[in-house]
Amino acid sequence: MNGLNTILIVLGLFLAGGVYSFQKQQMPRSVIVLLLFGSVMCLLAGVLRIQGIWE
Repeated sequence: MNGLNTILIVLGLFLAGGVYSFQKQQMPRSVIVLLLFGSVMCLLAGVLRIQGIWE
């Protein structure tokens, strides 16, 4: 696993934790959606780089 893959996956999981925390704090839905979108994109990019689909 490449270093960038690890960073992307860890960042995606960190942002997913932020989504959970913001949801519990009743933050505005727009902030939660943007954070969720960023989390999904980081995780997807990390997984696709591991699979060799996206370089």
